[in-house]
Amino acid sequence: MIKIAPDKWKHFYAGIVLGILLHAAALYLLHLPAVAAFFLALAAVVVIGYGFELFSLVTGLGHYDVMDAVATVIGGLPGIALCWLF
Repeated sequence: MIKIAPDKWKHFYAGIVLGILLHAAALYLLHLPAVAAFFLALAAVVVIGYGFELFSLVTGLGHYDVMDAVATVIGGLPGIALCWLF
């Protein structure tokens, strides 16, 4: 079994929270249909996840790792799905 680094789990959990918040905002604040809200929230999770890594690269604050962005996006998917259930 592959051991996943603790910082990747933090990004995964942050992605879940982002997915829930962004999908809920798209559904309830923007009044978008469910499919449109899903894709908008997914795009926002990708932009925020990779944007944070680019910020780390440019400013030197933190550690740049593309896999952190991937973990954030993977975490965002179940977050979006959880929000879709309600």
